[in-house]
Amino acid sequence: MTILHADSNQPTLLQQLEAAGFTNIEAYNQSEQEILENQHLYDGIVIRSRFKIDRDFLDAAPNLKFIARVGAGLESIDVEYADKKGVKLFSAPEGNRNAVGEHALGMLLSLFNKLNQADRQVREGLWYREANRGVELEGKTVGIIGYGNMGKSFAKKLQGFDVKVVCYDILEGVGDEHAEQVSLEEFRRECDVVSLHTPWTPETNRMVNKDFIQAFEKPFWLLNTARGKSVVTEDLVTALQSGKILGAGLDVLEYEKGSFEDLFTEAAEMPKALQALLVMPNVLLSPHVAGWTVESHKKLADTIAHKIISHYK
Repeated sequence: MTILHADSNQPTLLQQLEAAGFTNIEAYNQSEQEILENQHLYDGIVIRSRFKIDRDFLDAAPNLKFIARVGAGLESIDVEYADKKGVKLFSAPEGNRNAVGEHALGMLLSLFNKLNQADRQVREGLWYREANRGVELEGKTVGIIGYGNMGKSFAKKLQGFDVKVVCYDILEGVGDEHAEQVSLEEFRRECDVVSLHTPWTPETNRMVNKDFIQAFEKPFWLLNTARGKSVVTEDLVTALQSGKILGAGLDVLEYEKGSFEDLFTEAAEMPKALQALLVMPNVLLSPHVAGWTVESHKKLADTIAHKIISHYK
């Protein structure tokens, strides 16, 4: 089988596939159109997020047997149409779930202890102790929305703390020894922290809006290491300003590009909500790197290689 690699990945992916007898074609510098023109030559394609694989792409690939995404989600692929055409899909949420869990925990502790603000002030020669008094995680209820690979990893990381962990998921029976699955009503009533671990779907698109936020009984802290478009930035800013949301740790933003590689930076183009968010001291930001560690880079490649080889050999 011949496999087209549209994005660069950890070298072990190519090495393992070659050792198993696959032929690798590296097309990192080819445009989407160039890849489309030659797609009939390949049996499989390995991508990250450089471009979307839609109906036109799938129709132009008559011999395509599988698509493998070196990442957790499949939102860049028309999953329903791929399934209709008999194209097998592989993803690798197992590969970066530990990284995401650790990143979410790091963001939460940094927010609670105002570490980003304190660090910046000390570097500026300011020694404000009272203004940087933190709060403790002990006794809080941490709520996880989306209890799959990423949510479960975060819940496991919280076991060393004296906290209650609850989860809400559209699937029944996903709770475990690390998190109690509860109704949405109970979730909204109990949570001090809300952490998103959901894929980007029509149901989760712009899910965290003003109605969602106001439905919670208590002010809460928000973490998003999932997908940026699940949170309406304008409504988040309003809630941060009013105190309904106490602070936010965001690894993803509504405005980042679909490839996850870029966020526009021209001030003239920047929405007012984003401008406001960027200067808030109770907001911690990172550039979509929660699952982007040295270790996960290899784990993702190992996972995809294993799934392809196991299925076809």
